[in-house]
Amino acid sequence: MKKALVHLALMLASAGAIAADYPAPRQGDHVLKDFRFTSGATLPELRIHYRTLGQPRRDAQGVVRNAVLITHGTGGTGAQFLRPEFAGELFCAGCPLDAARYYIVLTDGIGHGQSSKPSDGLRAGFPRYGYTDMVEAQHRLLNEALGVNHLRLVFGTSMGGMQAWVWGQRHPGFMDALMPMASLPTQIAGRNRAWRRVVIDAIRNDPGWQEGNYKAQPQALRTGQQMLYLMGSNPVLRQRQTPTLAATDKSLDEYTDAGVKTGDANDLLYQLSASWDYDPGPGLERIQAPLLAVNTADDMINPPELGILEREVKRVPRGRAVVLPLTPDTRGHGSHTVAPLWKQYLLQLMAETEPKD
Repeated sequence: MKKALVHLALMLASAGAIAADYPAPRQGDHVLKDFRFTSGATLPELRIHYRTLGQPRRDAQGVVRNAVLITHGTGGTGAQFLRPEFAGELFCAGCPLDAARYYIVLTDGIGHGQSSKPSDGLRAGFPRYGYTDMVEAQHRLLNEALGVNHLRLVFGTSMGGMQAWVWGQRHPGFMDALMPMASLPTQIAGRNRAWRRVVIDAIRNDPGWQEGNYKAQPQALRTGQQMLYLMGSNPVLRQRQTPTLAATDKSLDEYTDAGVKTGDANDLLYQLSASWDYDPGPGLERIQAPLLAVNTADDMINPPELGILEREVKRVPRGRAVVLPLTPDTRGHGSHTVAPLWKQYLLQLMAETEPKD
């Protein structure tokens, strides 16, 4: 414990310093052979794309002790973490997840980024996947391609945060700590389910969708991008950024146009549908590792007035939760990638779970 406190003090002392550059990530693809999905479907080859920073370090028994898995949200990729407000605050020298000390693994989830997804060719014939499938694909990637047999930390944002809850249940002895961000340990329901259904139904009912075999993107893809814009921030920030009708329309159009240019309706449909199997509630007591969940009060997707996080985290044997207040610096749901808002809690978790010599 003394060693952990000393380490925490040193990290806190450097936390206010200007972040230095972090190492360039290495990228790769691993093909999982004969991958069986929870739905019962199989793919002979499932590609998982990943990025790594740092080097794995093993103890005398061959167990990797410094690997950190970071998982992204719906529609994102591992590349989203390589930005100043995240990697620049966490991966640099002396930072909480210093890449000289930790082996950082950033994955593209199934259906996202450069991993296998419907738009690769199978379209609506791509197997229905869920969060359990995404976690098991990550587990196989770590074991088969990277030789990682233990994780120092599982850290996830939004959908990745929900996957952290799943990781803790399905592989309870695999990690030292869990830090789910911007998530709730319960089924997707209420407004969170409703806005997803709005997008799912818009795509499926669009005449241009053609059961997923479209030649041009259906117009409903715009509806999907607009809903992501609406749910991803907070009203105070939106009002400050776009205080006039014209400014609001311009901001919405720019965001939507960019999303339509690079997005795909089948991919988005699958991404929003992937939460079908997410229901961690019945298994919260199975989570063994210390868990620290962090949400923000201005998160429209996970609003604190529900009280779900505070109630359910009590069932996790070594779990606790923090809900950050609305401030001029919070960004609603998107606060999960703004490390200065919450990195002190990451420092505490890493210090408290520092392996004993």
